[in-house]
Amino acid sequence: MTGGPFQYAVAEALALPDDYYAGISADLRVKRDFVCAGLTGAGFEVYQPAGTYFITTDVRPLGYADGMEFCRELPRKVGVVAIPSVVFYDNTDAGRSQVRFAFCKKQHVLAEALSRLARAGRGEGGLGD
Repeated sequence: MTGGPFQYAVAEALALPDDYYAGISADLRVKRDFVCAGLTGAGFEVYQPAGTYFITTDVRPLGYADGMEFCRELPRKVGVVAIPSVVFYDNTDAGRSQVRFAFCKKQHVLAEALSRLARAGRGEGGLGD
């Protein structure tokens, strides 16, 4: 760590009780499960994560072969954003149809995003339009 101010922050974080971190973990687990279920219900193929606050999905079941194209259209069509996984791959074909969603948000924000994705997945202002 090179930044002096970060050293004070790390020292404070290390002094926090274990239950503080257990609470964060439990909160993220609930959100992960909620978003995984919602994305599955909206038609995505979902890969449930074990140690991150991103959920990777495959968009092919929604009629998209290209996650980058999907991510470019998603905000305009649904008002939700996703990250194209292909930007993290050297072999772009390997991640072409995958996108990821962050679930480190407030519960009401996640619920609204999932509601929009579900409506779009049913063809109401659809993702395939």
